[in-house]
Amino acid sequence: MHPNAAFRFAAGDDVPGFVSAHGFAHIFGMTEAGPRVAHAPVLAAAGGRYLFHLANNNALTATLDGQPALLSIGGPGSYVSPNWYAEPAQHVPTWNYRAVEIEGLVRALDWDELGDLLDLSAATFEPRVGQDWTMAKMAPARAEAMMRGITGFALTAETVRTTDKASQNRNEADARGVVAGMERIGDRAGAAAIRKARGW
Repeated sequence: MHPNAAFRFAAGDDVPGFVSAHGFAHIFGMTEAGPRVAHAPVLAAAGGRYLFHLANNNALTATLDGQPALLSIGGPGSYVSPNWYAEPAQHVPTWNYRAVEIEGLVRALDWDELGDLLDLSAATFEPRVGQDWTMAKMAPARAEAMMRGITGFALTAETVRTTDKASQNRNEADARGVVAGMERIGDRAGAAAIRKARGW
């Protein structure tokens, strides 16, 4: 996470909601061959748990159960040109962005829990694309065969770190210049993030 303490989620910002909204993570863990990263959808669940599944032949799958891991979830980001500042010659380009890191111990899910995870995944993501697919639409033998090729996991959060970098370290003139620049190029989300951080 960014070392500047000014770039943190505001008190009351919903970390599980952020994870749910973005739905995809880099999952870092250790193997006998060294550190590895997997890429998978992640769902926020009750009790500070984050659920995901990996293919059984993924390098991390055999080593995650009972071990610590790190989830990294990146949200939207925006390039910031120095030309948008009051004194461009005094600055360099940067990025504004939101991200969350979650560390904790991982537990492998049992068969029934894996089925519940897959049902929850479909119920979460299918409506986002206007569809209604469910595991129940699969032939039972095919569903079982597919499930036997993956392992479900739950990471229970022990440490959560956040970054919400939205030009908080800039003076008023610079921040307004960045908002104007972003709006000129159509980056309304980037401009809105600055407005929200500054209470405009």
